Amino acid sequence: MDLQHSALIVVDIQNGFTPGGHLAVANSDQIIPLVNQLAEKFQHVVLTQDWHPANHISFAENHAGKQPFETIQLDYGTQVLWPSHCVQGTHDAELHPDLNIPHAQLIIRKGWHAEIDSYSAFLEADQKTTTGLAGYLRESGIEKVYVVGIATDFCVAWTAMDAVKLGFKTYVIEDATAAIDLNGSLQQAWAAMQGLGVYRIQANQILAE
Repeated sequence: MDLQHSALIVVDIQNGFTPGGHLAVANSDQIIPLVNQLAEKFQHVVLTQDWHPANHISFAENHAGKQPFETIQLDYGTQVLWPSHCVQGTHDAELHPDLNIPHAQLIIRKGWHAEIDSYSAFLEADQKTTTGLAGYLRESGIEKVYVVGIATDFCVAWTAMDAVKLGFKTYVIEDATAAIDLNGSLQQAWAAMQGLGVYRIQANQILAE
């Protein structure tokens, strides 16, 4: 694994997605020591942070009569409704205190447009509104990205798939991710990622270098 011209993208390791959070993913805090260890191997590290206004369109409580995990149709397609989570400026939105990557250069905040959800670190759910991450990586000479974090089947998968579409050689480090696995979503996500050319690897393939 030649990690020159590579970046590690650490997706949404926040209080809101870890045990005790408003959209907690089971056991997701257990990947954090491994993510910290992996980050030491990379000169370039980007963190993402879900950062929603309280009136966000993806929150079930903002739609009369709707429950979390139901879906609605929006201009850009089907939207899963979530419990309110990672609201700007709250403890839920903060990066997890065990995340220890002081040399990370960039935090991409996503989901801050009230009318558009955002899973990917590169593009919001309308597939048009960019975060600027691709430009930043290209300006930094990055050709390969490695993706870790929460949740494998949503924000990690969307980030990885957009990275491939934008021309980056893309790896997901499977054991440094945690999944929601809602109605078979994990298997579907891996099939979609690998269908686009995302590489599925394990942390020891990096750490053994």
